[in-house]
Amino acid sequence: MHTIPIRPVQAAPSGSLEIALDAPPPLALYVHFPWCVRKCPYCDFNSHAVRDEIPQAAYVDALLADLETALPQIWGRRLQTVFIGGGTPSLIEPPQLDRLLEGVRALGNLVPGAEITLEANPGTVDTSRMRDFRAAGVTRLSLGVQSFDDRLLARIGRIHGGRDARLAVDAALSHFDRVNIDLMYALPGQSMTELDQDLDVLTESGVEHLSCYHLTIEPNTAFHASPPPIPDEDLASDMQDRVEERLAAAGYGHYETSAFARPGGRCQHNLNYWRFGDYLGIGAGAHGKLSGHTGIVREMRHRHPGAYLDGAQRRDFVQDTRQVAAADLPFEFMMNALRLIDGFEPGLFAATTGLPWTRVEPLLVEARREGFLAFDGACVRPTERGRHFLNDLLQRFLPD
Repeated sequence: MHTIPIRPVQAAPSGSLEIALDAPPPLALYVHFPWCVRKCPYCDFNSHAVRDEIPQAAYVDALLADLETALPQIWGRRLQTVFIGGGTPSLIEPPQLDRLLEGVRALGNLVPGAEITLEANPGTVDTSRMRDFRAAGVTRLSLGVQSFDDRLLARIGRIHGGRDARLAVDAALSHFDRVNIDLMYALPGQSMTELDQDLDVLTESGVEHLSCYHLTIEPNTAFHASPPPIPDEDLASDMQDRVEERLAAAGYGHYETSAFARPGGRCQHNLNYWRFGDYLGIGAGAHGKLSGHTGIVREMRHRHPGAYLDGAQRRDFVQDTRQVAAADLPFEFMMNALRLIDGFEPGLFAATTGLPWTRVEPLLVEARREGFLAFDGACVRPTERGRHFLNDLLQRFLPD
């Protein structure tokens, strides 16, 4: 792994701890498309159901102006990957997507052959649309399938059915070498037999990457206001075990808490997150993390699409900016890196945070003694116990 030279940690005059990196980590671009056909009852993302026509041209104009305005923050750095998420980015018209990606290539110093991912809803894409997305420069399609069962899809408010999902997977594989399928389990009323049926379709599909998530009931969602009957903890845990066992048997390597890939199929954009790399986020509600000589800054764009478009008239895109305190960095780093099944090299901590390894070593030793971690001089990784009780493991890295 490439290591990054760092300056020593120095005490600020106030007694607080300052950090500084001599060179920043790899940089990715996240683009948020906030509209969807209908808000799913479990979704707590910044997504807004379409009520009128989407102002696509104006939104792409704003995205490109946002990127141009942010260039001084990333001057001289190359974008390694692009991820267009949402919402439902597959609602974007291909000419507007083409214009967006042309602008990103012109402004953003994108590396040759960069991974460019677009999220898609099976209910909003067909073969023709996928062909146009590929022609615009998308190299990887991520399909939000969630299930292939009509009854379960209806229960979680999806706009597509099982047949739509199967057709979308086939169409994606005909146009993209790299395809991901999102699958959810522990759905309302789901049985183990129904999960097995979904896994049968997944493992026979031929896609290279799978993202499998346990349904969680999040605040500020319709499911939180009116909770559906979901599998109990024991059944949900058994379902997680079944997912991992079935996918391992089908040749998918489990490389992150929720991610499985065949050889060569890992998502480079998400790996950058988990390795505590940098990312510029543009679009309504997009978050970003940028490292510089004065430390690490987190940003959030104006959340509502209307506010974001209004702000574009003034070149005012950022709603909130905060400097990450040195005391918070161990937790922020571990919250990402300990999701990796194979763990991380110790040098990555200092290289991406600017803090010395001694800052976290005593906590890691304690976690290893309690069976949450395994590590030697080459790698730190969560044990099976650490993976299953990740929140308990992470809490020890919170600032006092």
